[in-house]
Amino acid sequence: MGKIEWAMWANEQSLAAGLIYATGGIVGVAGQFRGWQFAAFGIAAGVFVCLLEYPRSKRGKGTSVERTGQYCFTVCVNAFGPLTRNYYVRAFLHAALCVPGGFMLATVLGCVCLGIASLIYLSAAIHGEHWEPILPRTEPPKRVGDSIKEPPQNPPPRPPPELRRKKADKLETAAYDNPMSVTVNE
Repeated sequence: MGKIEWAMWANEQSLAAGLIYATGGIVGVAGQFRGWQFAAFGIAAGVFVCLLEYPRSKRGKGTSVERTGQYCFTVCVNAFGPLTRNYYVRAFLHAALCVPGGFMLATVLGCVCLGIASLIYLSAAIHGEHWEPILPRTEPPKRVGDSIKEPPQNPPPRPPPELRRKKADKLETAAYDNPMSVTVNE
């Protein structure tokens, strides 16, 4: 069984939490609810979390699928070095950002989601994970055609070479060689 990559889960959870947090903030500010200043903070915090979490990290094993247009965000996040690569920092940052969201009903759901993402990032940090940027490949991908010298002549399933049919030029040698002797019942 493979190792769970907690950071992949945390990234998806954090991005969704940032969107929910910002949406709740927009509702709170637009409705001029009591304590709308917390909602304004929720908008700023939600947008910040979305910008931080948009670039996916490179996976430990397998293929890493980047989001559309992630490269410019990857460069920005990568520029801050250990502040954005370390998942302990992200866990505590998300935990701190979610606290003001608990003071207003419109941002409570974003607060809870960001708190859960913070716990998942803490788990990722404890398991020794860190953020690695997905950068474009410098070497061109290996061409598949180079490894194939000559395509197969017969369709699958292909029997081993010693059991393949011989050319039908000579009828007596065209049949399969039967490994067992055949005798007529007498």
